[in-house]
Amino acid sequence: MMKRAIVTVVGDDKVGIIAAVSAKLSQFGINILDITQTIMKGDVFVMLALVDITHTEKPFHDIKEELSALGESMRLSIRIQREEIFNSMYKV
Repeated sequence: MMKRAIVTVVGDDKVGIIAAVSAKLSQFGINILDITQTIMKGDVFVMLALVDITHTEKPFHDIKEELSALGESMRLSIRIQREEIFNSMYKV
C-alpha cells in the first residue's frame, strides 16, 4: 500500500526553492506525485506537494527535521505531514 504525505512550503519568493526541496526529497527516496505552487501578493511563494513516502528508509521524524532545517537555511517554512493527518486537519 502506498504511503503518502503533503509537503508545504511558504516564504518570500526566490530562485531555487522548488529545486532545493525536490533535491532534498530525492535524497530521501521520496517521489513527488503532484505539485502546485503560486505567488501570492507578488512575493509570497506557496507550494503544496503530494509525495510518495512508501520507499524511503529514513525515519519520518528525521525527514521532518531535515526539511525544517532546509527551510530555516532558506528563510522558508517547510513542513511535511502524513496525508491522513493533513486530510483530517483540513477537511471541511
